[in-house]
Amino acid sequence: MTWNINEEGNTLTISIEGRLVSAVAPSLREDVLGNLHDGVNVLFDLSGMVHIDSSGLGVLVQVLQKVKAGGGKVILAALQPGPKIVFDITKVSRVFEIVPTLADAKFE
Repeated sequence: MTWNINEEGNTLTISIEGRLVSAVAPSLREDVLGNLHDGVNVLFDLSGMVHIDSSGLGVLVQVLQKVKAGGGKVILAALQPGPKIVFDITKVSRVFEIVPTLADAKFE
């Protein structure tokens, strides 16, 4: 799995490629949490994420909690069908704003 973090204004865009699983989740968590600050919004580009496990979900939830505590917002964009099943079964999809494309992500 690879990821890229790009900061523009008060928005971090985090693009994830591959499988977000327990072997890489701690590294992603450390990298993302290290880039957060109060008032930042986070946009996860999940168009390249093909699988996620409970550790990966845990990272996303931790980021959501930290961003909300700092007054920001988290949006998940382009969630693919395979990972979407995991979000739906675990009901994690209820706590995130999920949009079909990056262009649909609005931080207002």
